[in-house]
Amino acid sequence: MNDYFEANKNLWDAKAEIHKDSKFYDVDGFLKGNEPLDTIVIDEIGDVTQKSILHLQCHIGLDTMSWERKGANAVGVDFSGEAVKIAHSIAQQANLRTRFIESNIYDLPEVLDEKFDIVFVSEGSIMWLNDLKRWADVIYRFLKPGGFFYIWEFHPFGYVFEDECEEPVLKVRYPYFQGSDPIIYISDVTYTDSETKLEPKQAYEWNHGIAEVINSLTNAGLYIEFFNEFPFATYKALPFMVKNKEGRYVLPEGMQPLPFMYSLKASKPATPNSE
Repeated sequence: MNDYFEANKNLWDAKAEIHKDSKFYDVDGFLKGNEPLDTIVIDEIGDVTQKSILHLQCHIGLDTMSWERKGANAVGVDFSGEAVKIAHSIAQQANLRTRFIESNIYDLPEVLDEKFDIVFVSEGSIMWLNDLKRWADVIYRFLKPGGFFYIWEFHPFGYVFEDECEEPVLKVRYPYFQGSDPIIYISDVTYTDSETKLEPKQAYEWNHGIAEVINSLTNAGLYIEFFNEFPFATYKALPFMVKNKEGRYVLPEGMQPLPFMYSLKASKPATPNSE
């Protein structure tokens, strides 16, 4: 399993360098005050003034720093050393005190000894994790009693379709019920608009179904407050998706809407039985 994570870490080290200069992430716009968080996320999480937030798999940290701008005390965690270096640099340029930690999610309890009001995960994260039970246990470990977990993520149903065909036809290519074995592929591109090509690198992903996500969290001791699904993605998940007026990607007119995003909020009891 360490070989999988090391390969993915090398991939994301390379992506981070490309992403910091991309229009997709628009670091210059962020430094000028632009908001990277989706309005749905802002509304569903609510006021974070004087709240502590732990952002897992934060990449180059723009979402993490956005919470800091909104009055939170934010800490971002990522396994990519290059991403963490870039996040530190952007925070300094933005005059923010946001902290960033380089760590694999599963190893985080060994390097961080705090508890937070909110644990946050943003899109494109959990597909890089093989074990959601351990993931949920880490989330529970870092939440204060009465705190909550929030995830804004790509829907696993959207991952099953053929993603290399320009023709607007939905064809199942990948498994929804994947199991423990990863999907293995060679990556030489990234999802941003950069023309810079990656040196081809092997990548490993796991598609986690909705039941697996929910059951992992509830088995860890969290209580689901809501689960919402949305008929759009925040990137061009399929080649024939089109951008709507809100800047989100949807299926072309005439195709029935399908879930491509979801959000979930789960709370830790104020008086847990055990820590």
